Amino acid sequence: MLRTTIVLAVTGCLVCVPIIATLISERLIKANALGRSFDSTEEVPHHPVALVLGTAAGSASGRPNAYFVNRVQAAAALYHAGKVDHLLLSGDNGIQGYNEPMDMRRSLMDLGVDSNRITLDFAGFDTYDSVVRAKRIFGQERLVIVSQRFHNERALYIARASGIDAIGFNAEETGITRTAYSWVRERGARLKMWTYILLGVDPYFLGEPVTLGEQVLPASMR
Repeated sequence: MLRTTIVLAVTGCLVCVPIIATLISERLIKANALGRSFDSTEEVPHHPVALVLGTAAGSASGRPNAYFVNRVQAAAALYHAGKVDHLLLSGDNGIQGYNEPMDMRRSLMDLGVDSNRITLDFAGFDTYDSVVRAKRIFGQERLVIVSQRFHNERALYIARASGIDAIGFNAEETGITRTAYSWVRERGARLKMWTYILLGVDPYFLGEPVTLGEQVLPASMR
């Protein structure tokens, strides 16, 4: 009987602790984003720089990725509304033929953004790296972060933990955001975020400081 009671108690703890931790995490992340996450350009105070978080330009089906399209459109809207002066495009470039920052740059130039107002971060392998590098490599301590709302909530908490005064500009959501898979995936990403923050993990790549507007791209990338 005692053994059964102990097993049930341990099992209960193993089930309850992750649930409680998730609930606390959600409350902290959402509280931090309260009043710092905006849906329209009119609400956004002027900031020198917007950090645009990367994602794949295309989906697995070969169609345009709605997350990508909506983020690029949101960044262009901020720029054309005069709410930001410069765009820092941060994403993954770890595989040959896959280049999130360059894909964003091309799309933004097609939307009328001056290429001289764009700087690329090719080592934004995840949200944590993108936000931390914005300060440690690109010297930014005040930012507008551009992504979907659920993503901005996490990015804003990383910014706070990194000593960055940031607000979020929310790109339009997609239907995919509301799926069970997306919800579970985001909870996993938030657990990873907490682990990195608590352990003080450095980005995968650091390197020398980069001044916005002074980046020289290879001729093949222009």
